[in-house]
Amino acid sequence: MIKSALAVLTSLLFIHAGLAPAAAQTVNNTAKKPVKKAVAKRAAQPVSRTVAKGSLNNREKLVRKVTVVKGKRQVSYQRVSAAPSVPVVPPVMTAGDMAGLNLTPDPLALRSNVALVIDQANSQVLFEKNSGVALPIASVTKLMTALVVVEARQNMEEVLTVTDDDVDREKHSSSRLRVGATLSRDDMLHIALMSSENRAASALGRNYPGGLPAFVAAMNAKARSLGMMDTRYVDSTGLSSQNVASARDLAKLVVAAYNYPIIRQYSTDPKYMVEPSGHALQYNSSNRLTSNKEWDIGLQKTGFINEAGHCLVMYTRIEGRPIVMVFLDSKGRLSHVGDAARMRKWLVDDQPSNLTRMKMVRADEG
Repeated sequence: MIKSALAVLTSLLFIHAGLAPAAAQTVNNTAKKPVKKAVAKRAAQPVSRTVAKGSLNNREKLVRKVTVVKGKRQVSYQRVSAAPSVPVVPPVMTAGDMAGLNLTPDPLALRSNVALVIDQANSQVLFEKNSGVALPIASVTKLMTALVVVEARQNMEEVLTVTDDDVDREKHSSSRLRVGATLSRDDMLHIALMSSENRAASALGRNYPGGLPAFVAAMNAKARSLGMMDTRYVDSTGLSSQNVASARDLAKLVVAAYNYPIIRQYSTDPKYMVEPSGHALQYNSSNRLTSNKEWDIGLQKTGFINEAGHCLVMYTRIEGRPIVMVFLDSKGRLSHVGDAARMRKWLVDDQPSNLTRMKMVRADEG
C-alpha cells in the first residue's frame, strides 16, 4: 500500500512539474499579446493625434505612405508643403475679339483680326480683311500726333519739360523720361515716333497752343480733312482705348504722313541717342523690321494696348511697288511683324498676276 501511495504521489509531482513550464509559457504568451498591441497603439497615436488636433497649417498636407518590410505592412505619415494654387487667368479679349472679328478666316491664316494692303501706285486693294471696322489703334495714334506737330510749324528747337501731367495714370506704363527731364521738341518727336515714347508724345500735345484739348481737337480736324470718317482721338499717346480708327482710315493717314521727310526719317530710324537733362539715353525702334535689310520701309508705326492687340502700319516698297500695309489687333508680341512677312511673301511668290499687272500700270504711267 505504501509503495502504491508513493508511486501515485511521484506521478502527480511529475505531471505537475511538466505542466508548470507549459502553463508559464501560456501565461507569458498571453501577457505579451496585449503588450504588442499596446506598443502598436502607442506608435499610431502621434499620427492620429496630429490629424485630430488639426495642427496642419493652410500650406501643409498629410501624406500616407505604405511600405512592406520583411513581409510586414507598415504605414507612416509625413507632412509636406502643399503646392500653392495658381489662379486661372482668362485670356485678354481685345475689342476685335469681342466684335467677333477673330472668327473671320483668310487665305494666309493671319494672326491679325484686321488687315489691309494697298498698291499706292494705283490705289488697288491687294488684300482686305475687316478693313472697315473701327478699333482701338494704340500708339499708331502717334502718327497723327506727328502730323499735327509738323503741320503746326512750331519751333522744333524749343525745349520742352516732362511734367507730372505726362505720367500715364491710365495704363501705368513705364517711361525712361523722368518728370523734370528736358528735350527739344524735335527730340521728343523723334523718340515718340521711333520708340513710341508716351511721355514725349504727351509733352508734344500739352505744349501745343491751347494745350492738350486744342491739340486733340486739331487731331480730329485733320482726320476729317483726310476723309477718316471712322476715326476718333482723345489723347496724343494712344494709351486710351477710345482712340479708334479703321484700317481704311489708317491707310489714308499713312499716305498723308509719308509726304513729310521728317516723319519718314524719324519713324524708320533703328536707334537714336538723346540727352534729357544732360544724361545720355539710347532709344531703339519698336519695329525690328527697320533693321532688316530685306525690307525697304519708308514709314512705319507700331502700337499695343490690351484692348487693341498688336498693331502695325507701314509704307514700304516690295519689288519696286509702293505698298501700304495695315495690321490691327494681332495676337502675339511679334505676330504683326510675322503677318507683314507673310504678306510680303504672298505678294512676291504667290501673286505673279498682281506683279505683272502692276508693272504694266507703271509702264503705262511712264
